[in-house]
Parts: sequence; C-alpha cells; structure tokens
Amino acid sequence: MTPRLLEKYRNEIVPHMMKTFGLKNKFAVPVIKKIVVNMGVGEAVTDVKILEKSMEELSLIVGQKPITRRSKKAISNFKLKAGALVGCKVTLRRAIMYEFMDRFINVALPRIRDFRGVSADSFDKAFNYTLGLTEQGIFPEVDYDRITHVQGMDITFVIKNAKLKEQSKELLKQFGMPFASKEK
Repeated sequence: MTPRLLEKYRNEIVPHMMKTFGLKNKFAVPVIKKIVVNMGVGEAVTDVKILEKSMEELSLIVGQKPITRRSKKAISNFKLKAGALVGCKVTLRRAIMYEFMDRFINVALPRIRDFRGVSADSFDKAFNYTLGLTEQGIFPEVDYDRITHVQGMDITFVIKNAKLKEQSKELLKQFGMPFASKEK
C-alpha cells in the first residue's frame, strides 16, 4: 500500500513545484531522499541501561531498529573514552520514511506545548533541513508514564535535487511542515 504522503508528492507536490519554480522535468523536482533520526545519549557513558531504554523508545517511534553510535575520540573533561557508546540513530527511506513523516508532522508536532511552528532557518549548505526536539514524549507511541529519562533527538530531512533554499522550504511546506512566521 502506497503511503499517503508519497501519493500526495506524486499527484500534487510535483506539479506545484514544477509550476512554481519553472522546472521542465519532473525529475528535477526536489525530493526527500531520507530522514535521519539521531539521539545523543551522553549519560550512557556511566549507565548503559539509559542507552538501551532510549534505543527501545526510538525503535517504537520510527518503526525500525536503531544502530548504536560510538565516540570517535576521548575527551577527558567529559570522562569519555574513545569507542564508548554515546547514542543511537536510524536512517529511514522509502515507505517507512513517508509514514514517519506523516506521523511526525500531523500528530507529534501539534502535541508540543505552546507550539508556534518550526524554525525556517535550519537549512544547511546542501539545503537539508534539521530540527531538534527536547523530549520523546510528544510521540503517541511512547507511553508517557513509562519514560524514565527525558531524551531529545535531532531529525534531519535529506533533500535531493534542491538548487535553492526556497525549493527545500517549499517542498517541506507542501508536505505540511508548519514553519513559524517571522512576525514578532
């Protein structure tokens, strides 16, 4: 079964982007290649059970088993040894990516307290979009009563074929990403 956002991309977003940016070929339209969800768990240096719990919650959220990340070098001020477990990450592609994005935009983001939109300034030089979350409790898959350790995460939307920041922003906006207005 084709994910809802993938059908929306093919039927509505591609024609809109071609018209808006004057693209002549549908293959020149920017597309989300993958979504990377990264969870840095610094407390795992002292207690591995915190990392295991974070990995369990991340797999519930995204629907895929995360891999562990190790430190590349030792930092004595943080009592960190080279090769120590410091986090976990998941790379989502194809159908699972679109399902996660649908749940993230339409269910999880509105559950953030006092939410006024995501920042429009979080694009990197390759026009990928990254945003950080302060807690995993906004996802309905995680039982809020069973959270032992509040854990944040970074979510990166890797966008292919984008030539301008405006193209990446418009693509995400068409998917339903609620960007904050600049008004103060």
